[in-house]
Amino acid sequence: MARMIHSMIRVLDEAASLAFYETAFGLKVADRLVFDSFSLIYLSNDEQTFELELTVNHGRTKPYDLGDGYGHLAVSVADVDAEHARLTKAGLAPLAVKDMSCGERFVGRFFFITDPDGYRIEVLQRGKPGRFI
Repeated sequence: MARMIHSMIRVLDEAASLAFYETAFGLKVADRLVFDSFSLIYLSNDEQTFELELTVNHGRTKPYDLGDGYGHLAVSVADVDAEHARLTKAGLAPLAVKDMSCGERFVGRFFFITDPDGYRIEVLQRGKPGRFI
């Protein structure tokens, strides 16, 4: 069976992206590959083996158009309220915490935060195995 290993996003300002992802999610550089026209930077933390790949196209000055096809990345945390407070204190401006239900079934609590390139990240409170873990 296949196992997901990373997701890639294109970023304009490497330093701003590295600072954001480390502050927000504790992601640090696991590997870096520098080519003539672009660099690939793999970010991870001790919570999982899945990595976020940042692609930096050298010399690009125009922000990327995210278009209407991009959805979002998602991370899970043990305490969504504490994480929201921490990110607010860090000046990262997360959106309000919301509850999610499907009919009368409570599904979970979450909020969104946006990275320097406009990518949205959903922060979900960990729930029962198989959902929001």
